[in-house]
Amino acid sequence: MRRLQADLLLLLAAAVWGVAFYFQKTAMAHIGPFLFIASRGFIAAVCLLPLALIEHRRVAIPWSMGLVKIGLAGGVAFLAGASLQQTGMVTATVTNAGFLTGLYVIATPIVSWLLFKRRPEGYVWPAVALAFVGIWLLGGGTLSGFSTGDILIAASALIWAVHMLITSLATPYGRPVAYTAMQFACVGVGAAILTILIEENTLEGFLNALPSVAYVGVLSSALTFTLLAIALKATPPTEASILMSMEMLFAAAAGVILLGERLPPIGWVGAGLMFAATILVQIGPILKKHRSETL
Repeated sequence: MRRLQADLLLLLAAAVWGVAFYFQKTAMAHIGPFLFIASRGFIAAVCLLPLALIEHRRVAIPWSMGLVKIGLAGGVAFLAGASLQQTGMVTATVTNAGFLTGLYVIATPIVSWLLFKRRPEGYVWPAVALAFVGIWLLGGGTLSGFSTGDILIAASALIWAVHMLITSLATPYGRPVAYTAMQFACVGVGAAILTILIEENTLEGFLNALPSVAYVGVLSSALTFTLLAIALKATPPTEASILMSMEMLFAAAAGVILLGERLPPIGWVGAGLMFAATILVQIGPILKKHRSETL
């Protein structure tokens, strides 16, 4: 695959993820958050199972119970993050949800520092400052401008950061599809239990939400992972992460076009600062390397 083709696949995946916020939002008019998460998890796991079997035949690295443990840990983290995010989608706007979820990029090095004592690089702190100013402006110049849903989604960014760190532990096992399939199966089972214990849903509501569930389960979960795995063979991880950050902008576009959401000018300035913060974190290693080479 050529580099341009890989980059276009990454942009497609970012677009699918961004538009997914619209479907996550509209589904909440028909079913509860946990039924949505359970359905999404089971659909994604079923879609990835054939790919996991193909991967198993091709991978030379022996199967390990260590991968199973990481898959379960990733599933628990994903369930926690998705629970906060999906519950927040009940009241949060699609536009805010996209930008607030993107904070996981900035949160990841901070969480890594807290959990593993890996001190963040110097470029992380300006990004954190930009993000906080951006959040303040996104809320209209006051944090009280955020809904409860916005706060839940911002909190989910911390969980997504933990999930990213767990996922990185699965890399040496050489079975990314198997890891993801196990993760989504765990998410489906856990969310199904919570659905039975907490929520009251109807068959009619589920059928009305099914198109949204199918989009997120098939396209936003299974398809995008496959696209990412293919594209990373030709596109460096740093550039790939920058392209995937376009998810924020696609989410904002979906909110404006499909739901008629509007941000005041100060809100767009804040969104721009948050986007800039995520880009800074991702291009930081390149800037650091260039600086060291010129000294």
